[in-house]
Amino acid sequence: MSQIPAGKTWFETLKKSFADVPVTNQAIETSSFLEAAEATTTLFDILGSVAFTPVKNDMLGNIKKVRDRQLASPGTSEDLQSLCKSEIATKSHKATEGLLWLVRGLDFTGQALRNDLTNNAGVGITEAKPKKELADSFRDSYKNTLAPHHSFLIKPLFNAAMSATPYRKDLYAKMLGEGASADQLSTEFEKWLSALESQVSILKTFLASKEAKW
Repeated sequence: MSQIPAGKTWFETLKKSFADVPVTNQAIETSSFLEAAEATTTLFDILGSVAFTPVKNDMLGNIKKVRDRQLASPGTSEDLQSLCKSEIATKSHKATEGLLWLVRGLDFTGQALRNDLTNNAGVGITEAKPKKELADSFRDSYKNTLAPHHSFLIKPLFNAAMSATPYRKDLYAKMLGEGASADQLSTEFEKWLSALESQVSILKTFLASKEAKW
């Protein structure tokens, strides 16, 4: 039974969507981005297995590191890039490193979902037999994003989560409130995912630059 209100999709219940995060000349507004990232962690609740708890907690921990810096120095933290540059200037990098890992986690999430949409182009999101199951899309994304940075102690926790990924049709059914349509979900999905991908791309470029090195 879906926990989503009638007529809504999961994307429409988010406190903040990536589609609503202000981006000005590539500078990403800090508060909105952190709220959108925090809202995204509820996806791991919908995925429905305790195996995803370490993934969720990891992202929430990194959000806290960035927010702590923002609270400590609000005048230099209006956008994420300024926050990192001002922190690095103080010979500290706790929040910048937190943002690096948060972006990796969001990249993992975005790539997993994009993989699924690409692998199953032309397949309805509630169809019982997709071309490729969700678990495969998550595994491929993990290999491309987080796995290269994880130790042999951490990898088993994330591999367990990949194995616990629900069937595609079951996940998307949980994202639909009563009376909401698959087309409505697809539209909201693409809007949210495109914005997430765009912001992750901007931040990956910034975090790989000399300005973000500590």
